[in-house]
Amino acid sequence: MITVTNLSKHFGTVQALEAVQFRLDEGELFGFVGPDGAGKTTLFRILVTLLVPDTGNATVDGLDVVKDYRALRARLGYMPGRFSLYPDLSVEENLTFFASVFGTTVQANYDLIKDIYQQIEPFKDRRAGALSGGMKQKLALSCALIHRPRVLFLDEPTTGVDAVSRREFWEMLQRLKKGGLTIVVSTPYMDEAGQCDRVALIQEGRLLQIETPSAIEAQYNRPLLAVKAAQRYPLIQALRQYPHAHAVYAFGEYVHYTDARPTADVQALRAYLDTQSLTHIEIKPIPASIEDAFMELMHEPTT
Repeated sequence: MITVTNLSKHFGTVQALEAVQFRLDEGELFGFVGPDGAGKTTLFRILVTLLVPDTGNATVDGLDVVKDYRALRARLGYMPGRFSLYPDLSVEENLTFFASVFGTTVQANYDLIKDIYQQIEPFKDRRAGALSGGMKQKLALSCALIHRPRVLFLDEPTTGVDAVSRREFWEMLQRLKKGGLTIVVSTPYMDEAGQCDRVALIQEGRLLQIETPSAIEAQYNRPLLAVKAAQRYPLIQALRQYPHAHAVYAFGEYVHYTDARPTADVQALRAYLDTQSLTHIEIKPIPASIEDAFMELMHEPTT
C-alpha cells in the first residue's frame, strides 16, 4: 500500500528526514511514534502530496506522491495535527463542503461516518470553532473520511484532548481498520503505540526501529527496575551516580533504572540508596515498555 525509499528532506540547515524507508501493507494500522520535532509531520506532508522530498521517492496505493499527486489526493484522507476546518462554518456546513470538494455528498457516504458523526450530529448547527476538543476531533475525522479514502493519515490526532476522548478516538480507529481501511497515525504518546499493528520509532528524522509493539518491548535486554523514594530529585541524582547505572529516567511516580550489568543486584542497590539519606525506598523489577525501548534506542550509536 505504501512504499518509501531513501526519503530525505531539509529545511535550510535542518535535516527533517534522513534516508527514511519502509513498507506498509493494505489494511494496517501503522503508527509513527516520537517526540515533537522528530520528523513525523514532514513525512506525512510528503506522503499526502503537500511537500516534495529532496531525495528519494514514495508511492501510496501504487501512485507516486510527486508525479501522480493529482490522482493520489482523491484516494487520501488527511487530518493534520492542527484543527484546520473552517471555524465560522457550522458542523454540517464543514462536512458538506468537504464532501463537495471530492464530488460526493454526505448522504452518499453517510454509512462510513455514521458511528462517528452521530456523536456530534445533535450539534450540527454549532460553529466548528465553538466545539470542544473532542468534538473538533470527531468532526475533522468525519471530514477526512467523507469521500471514502483508500488511506487515512492522522497527524497527532489526540494531542490536546482529554483521556476519555483519546480512548474513544482509538476505538473509532479500530472499527475503521476492521472495515479494511489502511490507517497511518503519528503520536507523541508512547502508550498509544500498543494500539497499532506495527510502529516506527522516529527521532531527529531517522527511523530507529519498525516492529510490532510487543516485539519492540521484548527486544529490550537490560535489567530494568522501577524505583521510588520520598525524595524524588535526590533519588534521581543518587541513581545516576551509582557505579552500575546505565540509564535513569523519571516515569510517572517511579524512576526507571537500567543496570549496566547482565543482572541487577537489587539488595546492593537498596543498600547504596540507604546511604544517600533517602526514605520510603521501593524497588521492583518491571518489564520494558515502548517508552523504555525508545529511550534505549535513542542512545545507541548510529551506523
